[in-house]
Amino acid sequence: MRLPIILLFMLVNSIAFAQHSRYIIEFRNKEATTYSLNNPSTFLSTSCIERRNRFNIAIDSTDLPVPNSFIDSIRIAGNVEIINTSKWLNQVLIKTNDAEALEKIRNFPFVKNQFAIAQKAIKIKESGRLNIGRPIKKEKSIETSQNVSSLDYGYTGPQITIHEGEYLHNKGFQGSGIKIAVLDAGFYKYQNIHAFDSLRLNNRIQDTWDFVQQNSSVNEDDAHGMWCLSILAANIPGTFVGSAPEASYYLYRTEEVATEFPVEEQNWAAAAEQADSLGVDIITSSLGYNQFDDTVFNHTYSDMNGRNTMITRAASFAINKGIIVTNSAGNDGAKKWKYIVAPADGIDVLTVGAINILQKVAAFSSYGPSYDGRVKPDVTSIGWNTYLISSTGEVGRGSGTSFSNPNIAGLTACLWQAFPRLSNKEIINAIRQSSDHFMNPDDRVGYGIPNMHKAYTILEAIQQSKELKKNLKNDRLKIFPNPISNQFNIFYKSDLAGKVNFQLLDLSGRLIRTNSFELVKDTYQLFLIDNLSSLSPGEYILRYNDGVNSGNIKLLK
Repeated sequence: MRLPIILLFMLVNSIAFAQHSRYIIEFRNKEATTYSLNNPSTFLSTSCIERRNRFNIAIDSTDLPVPNSFIDSIRIAGNVEIINTSKWLNQVLIKTNDAEALEKIRNFPFVKNQFAIAQKAIKIKESGRLNIGRPIKKEKSIETSQNVSSLDYGYTGPQITIHEGEYLHNKGFQGSGIKIAVLDAGFYKYQNIHAFDSLRLNNRIQDTWDFVQQNSSVNEDDAHGMWCLSILAANIPGTFVGSAPEASYYLYRTEEVATEFPVEEQNWAAAAEQADSLGVDIITSSLGYNQFDDTVFNHTYSDMNGRNTMITRAASFAINKGIIVTNSAGNDGAKKWKYIVAPADGIDVLTVGAINILQKVAAFSSYGPSYDGRVKPDVTSIGWNTYLISSTGEVGRGSGTSFSNPNIAGLTACLWQAFPRLSNKEIINAIRQSSDHFMNPDDRVGYGIPNMHKAYTILEAIQQSKELKKNLKNDRLKIFPNPISNQFNIFYKSDLAGKVNFQLLDLSGRLIRTNSFELVKDTYQLFLIDNLSSLSPGEYILRYNDGVNSGNIKLLK
């Protein structure tokens, strides 16, 4: 018997409704807001506003909370529970089995769109649903680094020194003053594990929230986030020291381990917004999404273009607000999917692949590039047999890009501590440039293994250039450093396009070398003179001429 079309439509929608209990409601605008951009302190913290001012980032309508009147109208539409909101995406996540309420909400004039996003949540303790490595054993011997360090790393020495991270630590940059939000599936027993004593005693756990169960406790859920946190923050001198042992941490549960639905992407967005509003500097996330329990929600590789998925769009908002976002590349390298997962596809998300201590790429580490051809992963770190703190509080090992990511995130925090006036994108670009495959990136390691000493040197030059530009005023030329060493930099501004010639002479007038550079009109430019190791100590003259302007500068070596 053929059913009438209207009845068939009702049956199909009834089946779809029965399958789902959580929905996204998108709004058209924020015209009903009671907040004002002229008074941002009512919806952003002082530290968040300071970050925006420091990097000259405008506070705009995306920072305004979702209007309360919209939320109230949805709440009273029927049997509806408000779970969380996203001001960046201008939407709200609700839970309901009330078909009449959904129909009423759909017809509100301020509602742009409405769609199902997940089935009913399942409450569990721990699960293996996450595609990660588990600690396999308690280690019986300690591997120590041969590099000289002010910290006694114990087991973690090799995964720090492969990046020359001890260079930052030795200079006193161990993450102090940097705020790191860890978005994950739970932080099982972090309150009871000895390795986190210094975090608790020094009050460096600044905020916690469970965006799945909607409460402030994240101690009893999955252990995955705790393992990642240990790689960042655990501190047992002589046994195990994380990559940023003095940073402050914000622990947010966004992942439902029992099921896989894009509601977790909405949770991630809400957590990222909370982190931003509290002035967090770095968001690190060892999560990723492509396939779901209901295939209707599945992403395709074409979605990995930095623009499509909710979670990647949220990551992009965070970056544009001045935050560094680091994310694991994914563990699908040996699977049919193969590629990176969202939000690892994000533009300027620092995406981390996995290698072992011998610098061999892990087979499970997801491939790049992004669908639109950008280099992914960005960098790699130890994610194959990574040392971490296990659920028993003992040292163990695990494998997954979940574990390479926090190692890089912590060292990134230490690097940013050294250069707090430089922007998130300047820090990320320096990390890429410091990597050993920067000149020949590929789809397995990206730009390769970062070197924090090199990144520090790159950022030091950028900072000096900015300071010189600020102090240059009407001066045309500055040399740094002077006295020179095996190289020096020339900061130069020309009134015209063309070419500038530099001649290096000794005091007798003997020409030692000549360098020429193209000029951009009315632009400060940085030129490098290097390979001076054969130059004897003494005084020299640098002569310059751009066709209109000329002069001499005394140099010392």
